[in-house]
Amino acid sequence: MKEIVFATNNAHKLRELREITAGKGITILSLADIGCHDDIAETASTIEGNAEIKARYVKEKFGYDCFADDTGLEIDALDGRPGVYSARYAGPDCNSERNIDRVLSELQGIDNRSARFRTAIALCTGEGKLEIFEGEVRGTILTERHGDGGFGYDSIFKPIEASCSFAEMSPDDKNAISHRGRAVAALLPRLYRL
Repeated sequence: MKEIVFATNNAHKLRELREITAGKGITILSLADIGCHDDIAETASTIEGNAEIKARYVKEKFGYDCFADDTGLEIDALDGRPGVYSARYAGPDCNSERNIDRVLSELQGIDNRSARFRTAIALCTGEGKLEIFEGEVRGTILTERHGDGGFGYDSIFKPIEASCSFAEMSPDDKNAISHRGRAVAALLPRLYRL
């Protein structure tokens, strides 16, 4: 089994990645698994930049080959917001519910609800070599929450390929079409060559 660190403290993302890679000969280690309890600041102005910061930090400080992701929800009517600020859109003490409330409030009365989720994964290996893998899914922002699965904005995002929100899908169905699932699908062949 190949081991690689996924630079996240997000239990939902870690579980999702472990589900996607199950049975594929790869063991995904968390930051906690390697004793990293640092708060890695995401200070870049792009999701690619934030992913790179986290992957390089783990490689340089702990020596492990590492990948990190960042995801943004980009809503057309909001000029691409919340984008890189998706996780903290409602302010410094926000949570997913407050972020959703802000999006729904800002879209009230707006007919154009098209949006996309975009994930960038940075892989840092060898002597600090960096590669970027991307995935995206287009869809619509619903007018209210639907479903209680998933996390983040899943209850208000309905992908074009489905008749329900991400939060109403099984993990397997979501992973088959999600932005993160597509980015991981691009990443996996590279992981096999480590």
